[in-house]
Amino acid sequence: MKLGVIVYNRAVCRLNPATLLQLADRCPNLVGFKDGIGDIELMVGIRQALGERLAYLGGMPTAEVYAAAYKALGVAVYSSAVFNFVPRSALAFYRAVADDDRATQSRLLDEFFLPYLAIRNRKPGYAVSIVKAGATWVGHTGGPVRAPLTDLTSAECEQLGALIERLGPQ
Repeated sequence: MKLGVIVYNRAVCRLNPATLLQLADRCPNLVGFKDGIGDIELMVGIRQALGERLAYLGGMPTAEVYAAAYKALGVAVYSSAVFNFVPRSALAFYRAVADDDRATQSRLLDEFFLPYLAIRNRKPGYAVSIVKAGATWVGHTGGPVRAPLTDLTSAECEQLGALIERLGPQ
């Protein structure tokens, strides 16, 4: 049995359309492309070059802020790290994007995602740290991050907890 392969464009793996076309030609089990960079120009080039040959997935940290733009490019799904600690809100946001419900998207961006980003963007590596802190806040201990990353400070954890609590029961 052949396993399907999804390539993941990230910091040190930045595939361009030509390279991805070569991979797709050589690897019939290449079935998907996950973008963790957020370069719209590159994503348009990849979609134009490969069309429906691949399934596409948004994979940027806090992918929700890219979701509506990526949906317009034909990338209707994304991975959501916040689903680990605010699942109902993450699902509500996903449904709002799928339904083009801009009011709900805007409300959740203002109430949670933009303040969440303000915490996450304080230090490099906090994209991992904040997910672990959120999971821990709701009782799913994720443990500490590994060096060289650092955990959120206790004050930042409290700020994150207040955001989570403001969303209501999950």
